[in-house]
Amino acid sequence: MKKSLLILGLAVTLFSCNKNEGTVTEFKTAYVDTQKLMEESKELKDLESRSKVKQEEMGRELDDKVQKLKLDYASAQNEAQRKGPQWAQLKAQEFQRREQEIGVMQETMIKQFQEEFGSQSDTIRKAMREYIKDYGKKNGYDYIYGTGDAVSIIYAKDAYDITEDIIKALNEKYSGNKTTIEPTEEKAATTEKEEPAKK
Repeated sequence: MKKSLLILGLAVTLFSCNKNEGTVTEFKTAYVDTQKLMEESKELKDLESRSKVKQEEMGRELDDKVQKLKLDYASAQNEAQRKGPQWAQLKAQEFQRREQEIGVMQETMIKQFQEEFGSQSDTIRKAMREYIKDYGKKNGYDYIYGTGDAVSIIYAKDAYDITEDIIKALNEKYSGNKTTIEPTEEKAATTEKEEPAKK
């Protein structure tokens, strides 16, 4: 009886050891430097160039109106002495109205600019996140972390960095080249073992 209990106890112990060994899992991880991704994205660079051109156009339009107002004001000051104080008062009201219109125009332009380019930037960033998710799924990653301004990793080996792969693929996709979502051999082979916490 004692012998059978001892054998049963050993069997349970071996079974529980084997069970714990079976729960060790391999996680394939990587990270992307999001700040570098934003800086080197051709699509975001093109958007920035277009936004600068638009800003310059808006600035020229406003400058033209401001310069016209200044010239008209200088001219009105010369005429005010000849035409009298009543005329000068009416002109002052007109200039005040025109100045307010320029202020409203400037605010409208800024709002329009922010809506147009802000939404385009958000769309590009969302597409990048979706691409990284797709990249992770297709290449068997369990986790892809992000670094940069919003740091979610304190340390990682350089071998886990797939930033260049993502930048290259996104830039090729944006340029119209066919992109395959495949990691470099070194990154594809990178895995990390973790054991679940014991209860």
